[in-house]
Amino acid sequence: MSEQNNDEREITLTVNGKTYRETVETRIHLADFLRLQLKLTGTHLGCEHGVCGACTILVDGEAVRSCLMLAVQANGSDVTTIEGLADGEELTPIQKAFSEHHALQCGFCTSGMIMSLTAYIAENPGADEEAIREAISGNICRCTGYQSIVAAGVAVAAK
Repeated sequence: MSEQNNDEREITLTVNGKTYRETVETRIHLADFLRLQLKLTGTHLGCEHGVCGACTILVDGEAVRSCLMLAVQANGSDVTTIEGLADGEELTPIQKAFSEHHALQCGFCTSGMIMSLTAYIAENPGADEEAIREAISGNICRCTGYQSIVAAGVAVAAK
């Protein structure tokens, strides 16, 4: 029987404003690191191929599929997950809009949708419906039919 050789590295990253110095296996994906080591379970894993968008987080302000990025690649980065968006009990405008426009049902895709729209609207204020639809085209929702999600995104982009 062969002995498994686990290649490990120490990484330092800031997640939701808190700095972590952790030892990780070089093969662990960022999504698994967040969920298993840091216990931040708001980042969901759907397809694990980067297709569904449920694992979307922000890395240095950019929307990233955390199931496709290794934790070691995030070394030195500033990471924001859904848990880090709200300021205490004060929700962000997109989080409020999701509630106001009933843009969630089962909630599985919600964190990825919110993270994608957060990054997109920050770079594209005033985006119209067509642009919002394009921005979330990489996120799959099986419950809402997207209309309420788009309405929430348009409402925030218009402000």
